[in-house]
Amino acid sequence: MEVVEGDGAINSIRLHRGHDPSVRVTGPEGEPLAGATVTFLLPSSGPGATYPNGGLTATVQTDRQGMAAARGLRPNAIEGQFQISVRASSHGSAGVATLAQTNAEPEIKTSHTKLYVILAAVAGAATGGAVLASRGKSNPADTATTAGGSITSGTPTFGPPH
Repeated sequence: MEVVEGDGAINSIRLHRGHDPSVRVTGPEGEPLAGATVTFLLPSSGPGATYPNGGLTATVQTDRQGMAAARGLRPNAIEGQFQISVRASSHGSAGVATLAQTNAEPEIKTSHTKLYVILAAVAGAATGGAVLASRGKSNPADTATTAGGSITSGTPTFGPPH
């Protein structure tokens, strides 16, 4: 038996998303075994998961390519690594495999940093405006002129574009 998917996977506790374990069952000559019975067993305590029926086991038959997967794995709320035991049997022969998965709480990325930068910029602009306004009337030394307009200290006024 060969593990195809799910070994080393990290499951999201917050999103309730797990990685379905998948195996390929082959015969003595490496040929795929169709119709083999495969049972996937999850741990009963600690980090782990359940299948869609709420149970800890899923039993499926391999397809023509010898593939079997336990669909709908849903992680529990306990962080950490756990083992999924897999047992396949066909015509009196059996094989076993073990997969390791980890339940984790992904880091939540927020826009708090962006918000703090914006608030700091607004506060800085307000402080600068207050300092300029406290200086009273403008004088020619306080005025900067550019090709696109002018900046003058004092109380701001708004009007239509010129």
